[in-house]
Amino acid sequence: MKLFLVPTPIGNLKDITYRAIEVLKDVDLILAEDTRTSGKLLKHFEIATPMQSHHMHNEHKTVNGLIEKLKSGMTIAVISDAGTPAISDPGFLLVRACVENHIDVECLPGATAFVPALVNSALPNDKFVFEGFLPVKKGRQTRLLLLAEETRTMIFYESPHKLIKTLGHFCDYFGEDRLVSVSRELTKLYEETIRGTAKEVLKHYTNKPPKGEIVIVVAGKK
Repeated sequence: MKLFLVPTPIGNLKDITYRAIEVLKDVDLILAEDTRTSGKLLKHFEIATPMQSHHMHNEHKTVNGLIEKLKSGMTIAVISDAGTPAISDPGFLLVRACVENHIDVECLPGATAFVPALVNSALPNDKFVFEGFLPVKKGRQTRLLLLAEETRTMIFYESPHKLIKTLGHFCDYFGEDRLVSVSRELTKLYEETIRGTAKEVLKHYTNKPPKGEIVIVVAGKK
């Protein structure tokens, strides 16, 4: 009767740990954000454990059933498409329910996109705040106005087709001279990090539309 949260590679398959592979082979069930994506990973490492879909659109409905499975003595692992579960991905609701039901939870250390992005940003990392994805519409302006006063380094996730808009908002709300670092396709073949002022980084990606997964690191207010 135990729940494992197992990080999976954010790009380079070599970044999975021996322990993660061992746990995924030993548990009774794997909860995957996208079984098609995770199926490729499991096949690569010859993991034959049964999978069940567990994503943001169904996690509210499936939590109670999963708690009953755990109470029956099953061991279950949660994985996301990439990185550590529950970090801007499904996982939190099930972890909370497990704690409420006195079911053991263990999170393995492993890949998380924002850590390498923060470390190689050259921005202060002694204190930082992880914001994940900004609100798309409702609440976005309110959040940006609040964050304009944040003195710690800020970390955001963003999709490539919204990066230009978000960088523009950073220029508007934080100022064009605020230092920004954008890491793209971390651990993959075309990994890159572009550093500069918000205005400079916006200009770069306006001229060179981005592709792939993106982490934005923004300096806090001085």
